[in-house]
Amino acid sequence: MTQAALTPGMAAIVLFGTFFLLLGLRVPVAFALGLACLPSLVLEPRLSPMVLFNETFKAYNSFILLAVPFFLLTANLMNIGGISDRLVRLSRTMVGSMPGALAQINVVMSVFFAGISGSSTADAASQSKLFIDAQTKEGYDLSFSIAITAVSAVLAVIIPPSILMIVWGGVISTSIGALYLAGILPGLLIAGAQMATVHVYAKLRKYPVYPRATLKEFFVSALESVPALMTPFIIVGGILLGWFTPTESAAVAVIYAAVLSIFIYREMDRHHLVTALSETGKLSAIALFCVGTASAFGWLLAYYQIPKALLENVTSWGLDITGVGFFIAFAFLVVGCFLDAIPAIIIVGTTLEPLAHSVNMHPIQFAIVGIVALAFGLVTPPYGLCLMIACAVAKVRLRFALKDTMIMVVPMLLVLVALILWPDIALFLPKLIAPELVK
Repeated sequence: MTQAALTPGMAAIVLFGTFFLLLGLRVPVAFALGLACLPSLVLEPRLSPMVLFNETFKAYNSFILLAVPFFLLTANLMNIGGISDRLVRLSRTMVGSMPGALAQINVVMSVFFAGISGSSTADAASQSKLFIDAQTKEGYDLSFSIAITAVSAVLAVIIPPSILMIVWGGVISTSIGALYLAGILPGLLIAGAQMATVHVYAKLRKYPVYPRATLKEFFVSALESVPALMTPFIIVGGILLGWFTPTESAAVAVIYAAVLSIFIYREMDRHHLVTALSETGKLSAIALFCVGTASAFGWLLAYYQIPKALLENVTSWGLDITGVGFFIAFAFLVVGCFLDAIPAIIIVGTTLEPLAHSVNMHPIQFAIVGIVALAFGLVTPPYGLCLMIACAVAKVRLRFALKDTMIMVVPMLLVLVALILWPDIALFLPKLIAPELVK
């Protein structure tokens, strides 16, 4: 390590300079991460380009990453199997009488779906098809409809079961069960902030309201939805009770979703199953390829001791735990604008972990602040994958809905600030339900 041809500063310039140059040339992120490793591997006498292949494939030798395709398949089975329709009816009986009724239903649906899928992109795709056209037909502005659909989809990476929490727990060795519990309150607070924003929009723009549902309608809808709503309890509860690992819980979720769709709701046939498997394969390949190339990129960061050099510079600022919290959030917010959340965790999360440890920040708080900050990257350009999906469904350019999206992001940012100032927001449920996981 001490005899490396490049200094940490030079290596960082080569790695990140090449990466951002490739992004500017519109090379996909996963390929850009891998190709950015090659100059350093060629310049370093003790390394060779084969390191890229070795480290990429080594990243896939992880049992916990199997949970990613399983949760994506669960989401697809839920969409195809008629489960989403029942959750929409339940949401309508709960918040349909509130100002901006259909948009409020959109947010509540995202909360429910987040507890099932763990994938914001899957949520954005399904919710966009379901709500954008329906909202515009009822008189909602198209830009507002796109924005609320996109920002509510980010809840899927915060509320358990979250794919990002699985990746974080596997890469940074943090209890996934504790992360699941820690994500509940922040997720609900962000959902509350979104619903409050919808309320203000609805009052100003006079969006429609549905008649208040009767108790009978609510209980009938709830009864139909109970089997679907049991999914997050099975997943999280099974992990906390020690019945199965996170990966096994994802496999159980697939089986449960299939049984519901085929035998209980009876809305999925062979054709639908093939479609779900095909879509899962495509999404899984994209997500996991990013994991592999990001791992190779992260290996080079460690080889050149770039995180150590960064830590030495930042610790010289004399930041306390709150200052470090804001620095971590800022770093993830900026990186999330350019990079997918999974490689960002592998590269930036592992880089900042020693900094968080140096001020005794709890690993759970560090994880939740990082994951929530990364969630904003799903709706902020130039990356903004959820916003891109919603705009693509609505057949408009991304900048069309940018103003309303940024307005909706502001109350969500206040929740992120609260998570930094008051760590117990994230730690409350883990300490209450599973204190042994947070010691």
